[in-house]
Amino acid sequence: MKILLVEDDRLLAQQVAHALRDENFVVDIASNGEDGQHLGETEAYDAAVLDLGLPKVPGATVLRAWRKSGRQLPVLILTARDGWSEKVDGFKAGADDYLTKPFRVEELIMRLRALVRRSAGHGVPKISCGALSFDAQAGAFELDGLPLKLTALEWRVLECLILQKGIVVERSALTDKVYEGDAGTDSNSLEVIVARLRRKIGHAMIETMRGRGYRLVDG
Repeated sequence: MKILLVEDDRLLAQQVAHALRDENFVVDIASNGEDGQHLGETEAYDAAVLDLGLPKVPGATVLRAWRKSGRQLPVLILTARDGWSEKVDGFKAGADDYLTKPFRVEELIMRLRALVRRSAGHGVPKISCGALSFDAQAGAFELDGLPLKLTALEWRVLECLILQKGIVVERSALTDKVYEGDAGTDSNSLEVIVARLRRKIGHAMIETMRGRGYRLVDG
């Protein structure tokens, strides 16, 4: 698969490109909106990763230009953790999905693969971890084949964990993902949500990695 990565943070772009190439993606990098817009309009890509805070031409403007020119490639936008208005602009411009910085490259790769499968007309397979399964396209969890009832915050926590199953999700990254960087969040709320999830799916499935975060395992 060929990916266009439009990101002005040189180090981040190199890290993401390296990880993608390790997964057998072909990657072109543009460091500003002007170059990104040109590449997106003149080259064939399976998907694009587009930062919205770009020099020269903003990411949302780039995306609108692509859509206006008929380019329908799947686009995953990157936003700052407090950039709610950016996310709204990105989706209005035609984005397919988003990630909030900081993010794990593993999640970016998984989301890219899902976007490409979806655009090709293939179903997104379920992600399983023991008796727990997640239909990424429908956004639905099942436990032992039965629908799992979750609150909105429980769903966000569990989605983040299952998309990175077996990997330690840092507490700070999980909090940012769940609460969208809301600094007013009670510091104990994450533990409360995890405790509720353990009661619903089994205590052993969510491991606490002391001083780091949580990991979803086949309990």
